[in-house]
Amino acid sequence: MRIRPLVQTSFFAALAFTFVPQVAFADETAQASSGQWGLGLGGGAGRPAYKGADTKGFGLPIISYDSQRFRFAGTTADWKFANTNQLSFSLRTRYALGDGYDEDDADILDGMKKRKAGIWVGGAVNWKTSLATISLEVLKDVSASKGLQANLGIERNFTAGNFVFTPRAAVLWGNSKYQDYYFGVTSGEATPQRAQYNADATTNFQLGLRTTYLFNKNHSMFVDVGATFLGKDIKDSPLVERSVVPGVVAGYMYRF
Repeated sequence: MRIRPLVQTSFFAALAFTFVPQVAFADETAQASSGQWGLGLGGGAGRPAYKGADTKGFGLPIISYDSQRFRFAGTTADWKFANTNQLSFSLRTRYALGDGYDEDDADILDGMKKRKAGIWVGGAVNWKTSLATISLEVLKDVSASKGLQANLGIERNFTAGNFVFTPRAAVLWGNSKYQDYYFGVTSGEATPQRAQYNADATTNFQLGLRTTYLFNKNHSMFVDVGATFLGKDIKDSPLVERSVVPGVVAGYMYRF
């Protein structure tokens, strides 16, 4: 099965696969000594925003590691160059697995040049307060779109027995290079059914809820559901037919 994006990027899947191991298995003592490893399997489904695109499913192994200085999960790796109990400043690298498309992914994309997944580098800040955890990342695509994105998110854990409920909200901004690469139509790609289009910088909004069940200190399962509300310059693209893109991700994690 081919992996394709839930929105224009794999951000939704990245959120789920990146943060679930940390929330479910937070163990600062272990992290301070030798770090914490996790291994699991996840999968999910969502319908891309492109016209005529079918619902896509995906399955992925999940490998995570978290220590005082280094962390990786899924396709994201962090070097935490400054780290306290409340604040963490990181240099981040991410491969946007699931980004882009081939022309046979939907009829509207027939004749379009392939859009590739990007390799993103930049910085991230994580701030844990008594009320919530606030995160900010600013990343540059150094391989595909050459664009820039900034993501600001907030989430909070609520515990009930063995369950952990984590509602979240995020603001996702991408500059014109980023948005135009995935949603623009060049003059050479324009047809009577697909007008030339240049996408500008756009802000999306995301809401979600992750539910984690802790069987014990080693085993857990999670389900993450969410929706991304697309910005105007994405909705106006001739490639797009919807303004809200839902998705669901579920998985199992083992900590050792």
